[in-house]
Amino acid sequence: MNRFFVISGCSGGGKSTLLDALAARGFAVVEEPGRRIVAEETAGDGKALPWVDMAAFARRAVAMAAADHAAVAESMRPVFFDRGLVDAAAALCHATGATAPPDMVRQVRYNTTVFMTPPWPEIYRRDGERRHGLEDGIAEYERLMAFYPKLGYRPVELPKADVETRVRFVLQQIGFY
Repeated sequence: MNRFFVISGCSGGGKSTLLDALAARGFAVVEEPGRRIVAEETAGDGKALPWVDMAAFARRAVAMAAADHAAVAESMRPVFFDRGLVDAAAALCHATGATAPPDMVRQVRYNTTVFMTPPWPEIYRRDGERRHGLEDGIAEYERLMAFYPKLGYRPVELPKADVETRVRFVLQQIGFY
């Protein structure tokens, strides 16, 4: 989908801040599946928390990301996704050792340009939903940078800059600035 843009990259790299700024400008934003799953699991039995069962967590993220995509399929305006199905599939492959993503990843598509937040130690913070360290975030970033191109996507690294500079960068890249 040419109008569906993924913001992915290193955990703690400023994705949520960028998406909040895009939402403030009136763009549709889809919240990260992982954070929603952690909130639901923390309120429930906690069996699919990433630090308890990464494969179960990733399976839930795959299903949620596919449902998110379907929920906005009729939108004619740009939609920005905080991560998405490809991220969830990469996590599932990593957790299970699978060498190929689920078939739906090739069918449920986003714009081929994917915006990647690079590792940025100066802003990285742990929180209740992000319990892993920066080293794990960097490893995930490297996996995603390799995984996206295998599925026909073109990762574009975001500058390490203030949020307004990042917003301008993204909007210039998609022709809205």
